[in-house]
Amino acid sequence: MTAGSSGRTRLLRLLLALSALTAFFATATPARAADTTPPTQAAYLADRLRQSPVYVTDQLPREVPRSTAPDFVRLAKKTGVPTYVLVLPMQSSTDGKQLLGAVHDRLGRDGLYVLIEGTDVAHATAYGVRAPADAAATVALYELPYDAGPLRSFERFVDVIALGGEKATARAEKAREKHGDDEPAEMYIGPSDRSNQSLITGTMLAGVPLLIVLSAGYVRRRRRRSGAGRRLPRWVVPGTAALTAAAIALTAPVVFDQTRSSAARTPSPADLSARVERVAAGLKQDPVYADPESPRVLDARQVDRLHDRIRDFRRSDRGGPVYVSLVPQTPESESAGDPDLFAAAVHAKVGVDGVYVVADPADGTIDVYNHGLRLDSNHLFLDLPDSVAYGDSRADEADDHLLGERLDALMTFLDKTPRTDRPGFEPAPLPAPRAADEHTLPPLFATDFWPGLFVGAFLALLLSGAAAGLTWIVGTLLRRRSAAPESSASTSASASASASSLRRTAHAELTSLIREFDGQGEHGRAWDCLDAAMLLVDGDPGRTRERATDAATLVAVVVLARAGRAALAGEATDLCCGVNPLHGPAVGRRHVRVSRERNRRRMLPVCEPCRDTAVAEPGGIPERLLKLPGPESGGSRLPYYEATDGPLSAVPEGIDRLIDKVRETAGVH
Repeated sequence: MTAGSSGRTRLLRLLLALSALTAFFATATPARAADTTPPTQAAYLADRLRQSPVYVTDQLPREVPRSTAPDFVRLAKKTGVPTYVLVLPMQSSTDGKQLLGAVHDRLGRDGLYVLIEGTDVAHATAYGVRAPADAAATVALYELPYDAGPLRSFERFVDVIALGGEKATARAEKAREKHGDDEPAEMYIGPSDRSNQSLITGTMLAGVPLLIVLSAGYVRRRRRRSGAGRRLPRWVVPGTAALTAAAIALTAPVVFDQTRSSAARTPSPADLSARVERVAAGLKQDPVYADPESPRVLDARQVDRLHDRIRDFRRSDRGGPVYVSLVPQTPESESAGDPDLFAAAVHAKVGVDGVYVVADPADGTIDVYNHGLRLDSNHLFLDLPDSVAYGDSRADEADDHLLGERLDALMTFLDKTPRTDRPGFEPAPLPAPRAADEHTLPPLFATDFWPGLFVGAFLALLLSGAAAGLTWIVGTLLRRRSAAPESSASTSASASASASSLRRTAHAELTSLIREFDGQGEHGRAWDCLDAAMLLVDGDPGRTRERATDAATLVAVVVLARAGRAALAGEATDLCCGVNPLHGPAVGRRHVRVSRERNRRRMLPVCEPCRDTAVAEPGGIPERLLKLPGPESGGSRLPYYEATDGPLSAVPEGIDRLIDKVRETAGVH
């Protein structure tokens, strides 16, 4: 062999070796990528059920702590068949039965599969075993009130499963007939009910003994005047009053014996930290953490794109790490649904400064927090486009809320964010409510108990005076042998939420504001409210009485007029109730449930009754929403912020925003 041919042979062998290495890495790299691909929701849950037949999410510690899992396991063993239980947050974009079927396919084991969403047995299906799953779920739904709690609901479900098919079906029919229209009485009371109990206790404790003393004194004086009968010993009346007060004080805690406002157990510190630790551990491995318990909202291409954008930002001038958490934020979580608090806790656990992004796969909101990078934090907070933070109509209609596109837009926004010389930090968020106190009622002898003492004393004086006056009148009439006067009845009618009542209310409120204003200051809140209200009616208060004026305009006039009158009285507030603007001023903001069908939630300002309803009966908020006819609704009524795109839709953002939108609509600057 010549030297030339030997060299060509070695070159050929080298090329073959390089080709083999290229082929090896081309086939090996996808395999490694597949290994790191996050599992689907069903696969993840199936893996959890392989470890234990009951899986309790770490996302609801304030409602269903993970430490309750042994109790669910104990109950599941009573069914007599293999039972697999998933306790998860509300699955707004996932069909529960399909999820159970997918988990069963992944797990590959026959048995009774139960899905508990929040506090109820939402779905149950038997695969390869005999179990009256539908009948048991029906009984648990109809026989128990909504506040019974998940553990009691599952216990009732298990009891019916143990009855067998025929008895379970009969009981389900009976429950449906009995409670089809009337729900069972609630098992727990809320803070408002406890305040009422305290008020009643204070009123009785002060009013009844004082009424005894005052009535006895009046009777004694009349008997002394008439000279009738023997007088009782002096100690009898005060002794009776004291015994009555003691009896009321001892009996009230027995009658009003409730101590908790819900069935939720107090979570342990481990329950409250589990989710943050899980997310932080995931972010240490990958800057994009998608909650495996939730439906996937980013496909592989979008995840790769997001990784590339994060890598480029980190290498940019005064850039840094970006951590994205795709995790639901619910009021039952450790942070009580506050993404700021959640991001701060995750940052503390990760221990690395950077931009922390909280993207909620359930409602599609995106929140951004700067923890230690040289970025203009005010720009991040104030200038983040609404299309990125909240999405648009397309995002609302999409199951994934278009989070892939919006996170990509967020990275572009971060790239353009002004840099600073010093690291920026978010202000410390307000702490979440103490879990130990959240479902505990205040003591009976507290809150409105003290005002109740004054009310009781006043009522005792009023009743004793009324009784004395009535006695004198009756005696006088009897002495004069005059006939008793005829009694008359008065009737009152309550205004209905009709178009005519809205017209009357709007006209009365607006004319009252005009009369009370009388030129008092031309640049204050009252003037702004009056100016905006007059713009809505084209400067003519009489238009509020015209049938052509739509309901949304009338409601906006009422809200502005009331806000203006409150400003004149020195009681100005920027928020009115976002559930129903006609309720009056709001006491704070809260994530509330605004739809029964899809469990949609929305951050709205709420008045005190709506806040109490949101705490004690979340499902009651949709019934309290102000609904108006929509422009293309065919006569159906929609929540006011969906029924119109006019000024009224700005009410949840405050009175100032309502005024601005009225002026924008009218072309006034």
